[in-house]
Amino acid sequence: MIAGVTDQGVCLFDFYYRHSIKNILARVETAAGVPFEDGDHPLFAQLEQEIAEYFQGVRQKFDVPLHLAGTDFQVRVWQALLEIPYGETRSYEQQSLAIGNTKAIRAVAGANGENGIAIIVPCHRVIGKNGSLTGYGGGLPMKQKLLDLEFRFSGKSLQGNLF
Repeated sequence: MIAGVTDQGVCLFDFYYRHSIKNILARVETAAGVPFEDGDHPLFAQLEQEIAEYFQGVRQKFDVPLHLAGTDFQVRVWQALLEIPYGETRSYEQQSLAIGNTKAIRAVAGANGENGIAIIVPCHRVIGKNGSLTGYGGGLPMKQKLLDLEFRFSGKSLQGNLF
């Protein structure tokens, strides 16, 4: 994983091996107005602790502040992702309804794909209308692992989340 923060919050937490990582890095740098630099920031410790707690099954909601670096539309889509409860899934159609634009299903899917704050902004919780796993920047096996982890610790059933 690669992480980036500004004083506003986490602006990047993504899979370094993603094919679109260079585009995401460029977008975040442009939005932040500064290039990425190696360094330390107090938010890195909070991010590391909260991610560890998530994988241990003791954290279902993140408290680390976020700096959502994208277009107004992308930010609306990502904010809607933050509303999907832990251990539940939504379809792209449901997400387009959540932002008030029923015709934006493909645009919602595109904005999900541009999310550069994996796990915390839970785009992995969006699946196909028929319950199938669909694209994920970290790869479908990783998406399945994240969903399995959440369903296991939430006590909810994946079957109960299929459409």
